[in-house]
Amino acid sequence: MKVLIDTCIIIDALQNREPFAKNAQQIFLLAANRKFTGYVTAKSVTDIYYLMHRCTHNDKETRTMLNKLLILFGIMDTASEDCIHALISNISDYEDAVMIETAKRSDADCIVTRNTKDYAHADITVYKPDEFISKIKAEEEID
Repeated sequence: MKVLIDTCIIIDALQNREPFAKNAQQIFLLAANRKFTGYVTAKSVTDIYYLMHRCTHNDKETRTMLNKLLILFGIMDTASEDCIHALISNISDYEDAVMIETAKRSDADCIVTRNTKDYAHADITVYKPDEFISKIKAEEEID
């Protein structure tokens, strides 16, 4: 399963943000155990660097963390067509619309985010972290 992970989930795990960290870290563990193939967008990578560097105040430490993250998760490139399609989509938040368009063009099966409200009109499956974890665990039981 090809899954696009929203920036908020990555930051929840890396910064141990409560009450979201447990589910986010579980998603990391499921990805590490190859229960799904996880991705972040190229734009998310720069956002993650910025947010983590604000905490660490250390470029080398932040780059090391980012390198480890990118061993676990692949990168989905955002194309110009994603930005253009997002402009005319029915998703009100432009950044979320770009993520949806990137996921669709990249043949992702779903997006995992805490921000499901802004994804209500998405034409791709969207899961909250706990829903996604339950889905993966249910699929494991079937296998």
